[in-house]
Amino acid sequence: MSVSSIMIKDVPKEDRPRERLLKLGSSHLSNQELLAILLGSGTKEESVMALSNRVLMHFEGLKLLNDATIEELIAIKGIGTAKGVLMLAAIELGKRMNQYRPNDRYVIRSPEDGADYVMEEMRSLNQEHFVVLFLNTKNQIIHRQTIFIGSLNASIVHPREVFREAVKRSAASIVVAHNHPSGDPAPSQEDIHVTRRLVESGKMIGIELLDHLIIGDRKFVSLKEKGYL
Repeated sequence: MSVSSIMIKDVPKEDRPRERLLKLGSSHLSNQELLAILLGSGTKEESVMALSNRVLMHFEGLKLLNDATIEELIAIKGIGTAKGVLMLAAIELGKRMNQYRPNDRYVIRSPEDGADYVMEEMRSLNQEHFVVLFLNTKNQIIHRQTIFIGSLNASIVHPREVFREAVKRSAASIVVAHNHPSGDPAPSQEDIHVTRRLVESGKMIGIELLDHLIIGDRKFVSLKEKGYL
């Protein structure tokens, strides 16, 4: 009998992760318990709970684990290819569920609506992404496109690249968003300058820029609310 088997059996049945999930629901379990269920088993030297705790400590919690590679996972003692692949599949499924949108077109009625639409995908990106949401006359999103990746610069974010796609899609208006990898959504002077250029260009061709959202880590800033539009 392995050490991990003894250690698990020493835990009262009602306190084991699987039993707790069945009794209380998944929302009542800790990250460590959920990961333990996913891993399924520990090693000869440690229980699955100890292994899951060590994995979380290695990645300093969920944020870094969210971007883990198979090489990083299997480098951890106790995580083989099978467990690593299972973890990556679960992480990717979680990302896709967060990004899922129903077939009904998403409507933007406020800055919060726009931020909610892109937050989960953009808040953990390691580089700045400049995204445009193209809306119809009912403020429904008809298309979403990443225009460029890299530091925001007025010479790079040229209005013609933004509005060319808007004309192509017959958009009535647009909302633009970009992320700050630092997690702090406070606007820079370059952010403000880019916003004003897009506003003026939109007025000339009759496609309104409704807002420019700066996405941080679970927080955002609306440049419309700040008075820059």
